[in-house]
Amino acid sequence: MSYLTEFFKLVSDETRLRIVVLLAQEDLYVCQICGILNLSQPKVSKHLSKLRDLNYVVDRRKEKFILYSLDLKDEVIKNLIQDIVVHIEQYPVLCEDRKQMKDKELFLNQCRTKLP
Repeated sequence: MSYLTEFFKLVSDETRLRIVVLLAQEDLYVCQICGILNLSQPKVSKHLSKLRDLNYVVDRRKEKFILYSLDLKDEVIKNLIQDIVVHIEQYPVLCEDRKQMKDKELFLNQCRTKLP
């Protein structure tokens, strides 16, 4: 039960819920999440670290970038998030985030140009 209540507390924050829904659709780099959500890298990283610390996401390094994946262990929570994705058109903010995903490569390329 604590896994469930912990998860709902975590996604009661809109930004974290948006990140979880994005990652339920596909793995993304921090730069891509920042671009899609139109948020700063420090803000997105703070939310991702909280999700990672509680084992809801995993990260892996690819070159100089960190790729994030959703790692939900509870089947009920997995199904709930998948239901949100299936009915995403009912949630305007999440629907807009999905539309922004089409520019994910552009957001990644913008990060590459910022690297030294």
